[in-house]
Amino acid sequence: MARIGFYSGSFDPVTFGHTDVIARAVELVDRLVIGVGLHASKSPLFSAVERVEMLRMETVLIADKSGTEIDIVTFDNLAVDAARAEGATVIFRGLRDGTDFDYEMQMAGMNGAMAPDIQTVFVAASPQVRHIAANLVRQVAKMDGDVSAFVSPEIEACLKKRCAPPEESGNGA
Repeated sequence: MARIGFYSGSFDPVTFGHTDVIARAVELVDRLVIGVGLHASKSPLFSAVERVEMLRMETVLIADKSGTEIDIVTFDNLAVDAARAEGATVIFRGLRDGTDFDYEMQMAGMNGAMAPDIQTVFVAASPQVRHIAANLVRQVAKMDGDVSAFVSPEIEACLKKRCAPPEESGNGA
């Protein structure tokens, strides 16, 4: 029986922190499903289609190197229900610090009550990516800052294109 894991997030954009968790999660399962959460109350910088495509770009080498199948899906329901729909028996959650731990412990408890057959596995962020948060990466990019330490060159290009100021019309009016 294949071991299937589920890793969810908004991935807006996918960062080195996300790929750090993904690279370590694939070592523990035969198939990893990455769930891009769609929330009506959020206004993401990138569309769901763009976020899925960015994840595909960022995970192809991880899948090739590990030999683990990586699938990317979108979901608009509870992550635990999306995990169950994919046949997952484990949900991976990345932890950067104590604040993440407190929140994720609450979430794991709720998920465990709703789906006792699905375990939560916490993956502590590697020291070199522990400080990276996608919301901060978006803020830096929107202010034309250097995000190269936080995302791949491909994602940096996507951010620059999306966050570039509108060009002057040149009308002189």
